[in-house]
Amino acid sequence: MADIYISLDELREMSTQLGDIVEEFENATSNSEALEAAIGYPFGEGKLRSEAREFEERWDDKRNDLKEALAKVQEHVDGVIEGVEEWETETALALEPEE
Repeated sequence: MADIYISLDELREMSTQLGDIVEEFENATSNSEALEAAIGYPFGEGKLRSEAREFEERWDDKRNDLKEALAKVQEHVDGVIEGVEEWETETALALEPEE
């Protein structure tokens, strides 16, 4: 198996981006409500608004599953960062010369 090298800065950036995506998914419900309000009832018809609502209701379940999975990935990335930082601290202390 090949070694993979990823810098801590890249991992931190990944964690931030994952957090942003999770937050966006959390705000998606209010965004979908704004979409429905913007659609209104063109030409006195509610079919487009109804179709948009049905799509959003179906997508809400999938989006929630995806949001939870991404939050778990973010937790794992944060765990790797924390583990490496702890190892670096312990290693630095162990390598300090004794007085």
